[in-house]
Amino acid sequence: MTNGSTAVAGTGAGGVAAVDSNGGFPPARQGWYAVSILAVTTTFALLDQGIIGLLIQQIKRDFTLTDTEAGLLLGPAFVIFYAFLGLPLSRFVDRSNRTIIISIGIFVWSIATAICGLASNFIHLFLARIMVGAGEAINGPASYSIVSDYFPRDKLPRAIATMQIGSVAGGGLSMLIGGAMIWIIATVGSPDLPLVGVLRPWQVVFIAVGLPGVLVSLLMLTVKEPPRHGLRMDRPKVGLWQAMGYLGTHFAIFGPMFIGLTLGSLDGGGRAWGAAFFERTYGWSPAQYGLTSGVLQIGLMLIGLYAGTRLVESMFRRGLEDAPMRVVIYCRLAALPAAIAMPLMPDPWLALACSGVGMLTLGMSGPSLNAVLQIVTPNQIRGQVTALYLFIYFVVGSGLSPLVTGMVTDYVFTSPDDLRWSILLLHAIFLPTALAVTCLGWKPYREEVRRLNRDDPQPV
Repeated sequence: MTNGSTAVAGTGAGGVAAVDSNGGFPPARQGWYAVSILAVTTTFALLDQGIIGLLIQQIKRDFTLTDTEAGLLLGPAFVIFYAFLGLPLSRFVDRSNRTIIISIGIFVWSIATAICGLASNFIHLFLARIMVGAGEAINGPASYSIVSDYFPRDKLPRAIATMQIGSVAGGGLSMLIGGAMIWIIATVGSPDLPLVGVLRPWQVVFIAVGLPGVLVSLLMLTVKEPPRHGLRMDRPKVGLWQAMGYLGTHFAIFGPMFIGLTLGSLDGGGRAWGAAFFERTYGWSPAQYGLTSGVLQIGLMLIGLYAGTRLVESMFRRGLEDAPMRVVIYCRLAALPAAIAMPLMPDPWLALACSGVGMLTLGMSGPSLNAVLQIVTPNQIRGQVTALYLFIYFVVGSGLSPLVTGMVTDYVFTSPDDLRWSILLLHAIFLPTALAVTCLGWKPYREEVRRLNRDDPQPV
């Protein structure tokens, strides 16, 4: 490993990003334009990924599915190709034009989402969801890699927070748009298409949210490819096994980060089953839950993004070099009591209030968590390490956890009405354990950041 940050010019679909005197980073206007477009792409990624959670009860009734089969659609169907393609394709992120890679991915997952609306049985829908995962597999690694090359370390949390407005918008819009469309279709009826026939309401929603993404794939091509920064390893191109070896030799830093993520992601099934939980426990319709939860999620997570960014920057100004990690740990600690209490609430509004605490703290800590990883990872393996990180998040959180939640409901508590106890069990086991493991990496992370700031200073 060599000290010093090397900038390597890249080429982009819209040209090469020019650099200014700010340590070789592109001008701020180019960086913020890239962030704004990436926020839009992230919005559509989360929208297409999360919309099925609102529709799952309708799909379950139409296809006569068990909770385990519904869990397969919510989780493994999406992550199968994500798992198989995300890590291999991440090598191209570290070597090739990232804007073109993202554009292709957007096109694939958008068309696949629309195809979900033409599914006539469980197998068809399962295969279409696999293709959604295949398209989205490369989006996260490439997006974070691009942003990390547009901004120096101290400005990276704000840039990531801005990009993650797309995550907030996508997650919230999947509830808002889905809920609104379900209500509209129930009022005016479903369209009758040639060769297809009358569509079910959930099919209309899939088609409506999928097709606009094709235009977004073209918009992505206007982003310029930035020069690469932070080339701290002695090889210009590094394969997956070399990247894994680097993580192994720096296990004290990355081990708690990845293990904590794995444990925390095992709790993610509660979010995927949110609409079903509110329908079974409180009698809310998917439209009612979608509209209410969507507004709450967008509002609280946007507040969280702003508050978390300001908190990190305030800590940086006070000389706390480990500011992003501090925010992650503080927010997880604050969210723990509300998460455990949520399934026990006797009233849907109290349950939403508990969920709101999680939304707020997730908004505050999400950008910091991603910044933690980008700051300590060399550029040559940043795409691959980010892909591994997102692989765990999606395979465990979006894939395994919803399935586990459904299986616990089917085989442990045996009644669909006991979904609340499955969610409570996962919250109580995995959230405290994830917090404890993450804390083990706090000191090693702080020491690594101090070393980087000493050996590889970046402009403030």
